[in-house]
Amino acid sequence: MTKLMPLGRKHPISKVLRLHGTIARDLGTAIMSGVYQPGDLLTGEVASSERLAVSRTAYREAVRILAAKGLVESKPKVGTKVSSKDKWHLLDPDVLAWAFENEPDLDLLNSLFELRNIVESAAAALAATRRSEMHLKTMQRAIDGMARFTLATEAGRQADQDFHTALLQATENPFIMSLTTGVNAAVNTTTMFKQRNRPLPRDPVPDHVRVFEAIADKNAVGAQKAMTELIQLARLDTPTPKRSAARRTRRKT
Repeated sequence: MTKLMPLGRKHPISKVLRLHGTIARDLGTAIMSGVYQPGDLLTGEVASSERLAVSRTAYREAVRILAAKGLVESKPKVGTKVSSKDKWHLLDPDVLAWAFENEPDLDLLNSLFELRNIVESAAAALAATRRSEMHLKTMQRAIDGMARFTLATEAGRQADQDFHTALLQATENPFIMSLTTGVNAAVNTTTMFKQRNRPLPRDPVPDHVRVFEAIADKNAVGAQKAMTELIQLARLDTPTPKRSAARRTRRKT
């Protein structure tokens, strides 16, 4: 099994984070990057706490966090194993962040944008038929924030999330609205990944303006088309990882 560095040396910010949260991030990132594969048995808490230079209590709390997110499952006399991928809560903000901590899996990245297209394009069409003036004002304010601050800043990225939140809320469908946290996590995580090593290749504000204008005009067909184009362009702006599930190379102990 791959040996992880003691957390104090690997993560300088661990002084700020609660210890078990830092351990969960370290293990979660290892799972999402393929260091640990589904079915792999994580070593016992005694050995792991010694290897990570942390208390057994902190390690157990970290495992509970991972279990709550579907990444691992613990069974008596068996131990803690990495769960099958169909059990992973992939839209959990932490899980998405761990997936993009390094280079994300290509298939996972494409699937994420595919999901966004399915959900948000249909939501835009529905929003065009149900939006209120309040929704429009919120979306306009979000676009203004994106233009003012840019997505290179936290304020600009928050404005981007506010736009997508308002769009989903404008559907007036409680089940679609319940997807807000996952959609915003996807939007924010991919935006951060896109500009990790380079500035954004182009200004995404005009894409959002086209969606907004179609919704304001109550043009359902136009809103769906504009949102589909926004997501397709966002995917084109995103660097394509070299790693795919079929070609992933596991690191050995």
